[in-house]
Amino acid sequence: MSNVHEAISQHSKKQHNHIQSFLRLEAKRESFIEEAIQLCVNSLPFDVDKINQVTKQMNHLATEGIVPTRKLVTTDMVLEFVKRKYHK
Repeated sequence: MSNVHEAISQHSKKQHNHIQSFLRLEAKRESFIEEAIQLCVNSLPFDVDKINQVTKQMNHLATEGIVPTRKLVTTDMVLEFVKRKYHK
């Protein structure tokens, strides 16, 4: 009986760690997106490389289950967002 409890406990801990890793990456991705948006708003050069590097890590985690995938970001997506939100 205790083996079952240990297995369940290990599985829950693994899932928790998986989700925590995803959340850390999500926060990092959002930070990089915000940075790109602010650069774009201020008519400064920006790229999406850091955003997509983190996105790829997130999508790799998603292949292992329980967390969603995220879309890769293009410069056009950032430009369109800034245009809509800031009318620039």
